Amino acid sequence: MKKKRTELTAIIHREGKGYVALCLELDIASQGRTIEEARANLREALELFFETAAPAEVKRRLHMEVYVTRVEVSVA
Repeated sequence: MKKKRTELTAIIHREGKGYVALCLELDIASQGRTIEEARANLREALELFFETAAPAEVKRRLHMEVYVTRVEVSVA
């Protein structure tokens, strides 16, 4: 069966001495020592999810309407 490719959103931020990568559409996260490692580990986690999850699970968790924005707040 030919694999289909899709693009998903990844937010990567520093946490301690490493980085955490989060896919917003599926709420799946991974981590790594570098940004590149965190991204690669997230890709692997996502591919494993799609290989093993039932279609109903994918449909339930997949949110394709994701918005990333900055919010200005007042800080005391």
